Amino acid sequence: MATIKVKQIKSRINAPKDQKATLTALGLRKIAQVVEVEDTPSIRGMIRKVHHLVSVID
Repeated sequence: MATIKVKQIKSRINAPKDQKATLTALGLRKIAQVVEVEDTPSIRGMIRKVHHLVSVID
């Protein structure tokens, strides 16, 4: 299956609890950390929820 690389670009400090939990579920713990996740509709929704904290790398 296809994968996407997601990079955390901003801090989770002062983010609501649900957004912090979403970052953790994506596997992101530090700024500039990159994780590779499967490209599924649920993962796309998680990325959309925290789009201001992450970026998708090609």
